[in-house]
Amino acid sequence: MRVLAGLRDRDHRLTRRIAAWESPAARRLLPAVEEAAEHTKLWWAAALLMAAAGGRRGRKAAAAGVLAMAVAEVLSNGVAKQLVERRRPPEEWIPHDGVADRPDSSSFPSGHTAAAIALTAAVAPSWPWAGAACAVPGVLVAVERVHSGAHYPSDVAAGAVIGGAAAALVRWAPRLLIRCRAWPCPPWG
Repeated sequence: MRVLAGLRDRDHRLTRRIAAWESPAARRLLPAVEEAAEHTKLWWAAALLMAAAGGRRGRKAAAAGVLAMAVAEVLSNGVAKQLVERRRPPEEWIPHDGVADRPDSSSFPSGHTAAAIALTAAVAPSWPWAGAACAVPGVLVAVERVHSGAHYPSDVAAGAVIGGAAAALVRWAPRLLIRCRAWPCPPWG
């Protein structure tokens, strides 16, 4: 119990510290990043650009990214948010405007972060340069979710884990299906 209380205290302190960050550049950049990432617009645009400009490798990366993003959205917003009821950080912790625009859903986990990490992690093995390019706004989205008061850092971390797991599942599932063509499925290993 003491360990959990300590983790929660650190989570709350880090939330207040990130939300109070007074960088003028952050005040301009982070809301623009959040707007672009809303409803996964940024990630769909990245996938379309990869598919259009990247040839076969770009189409493969885009398909893996979009599929991983969809799996992450289902897992984070459709499953985890329904199972874990967590309130958003208190408004008084957020010293800037925009707190009223927060969603009413559970804070845990960050669906924005799950989608960003899923797309990035699924794209990177097929096209490392595109994965690195997607990682930059992905990190900015994660920071913005805490800075805006929409999430605690632990919500963002959980979203990142879900996104990574969704990307791994998308990359691993075809191999599993190939192995299991004959029924019964061969033992693991």
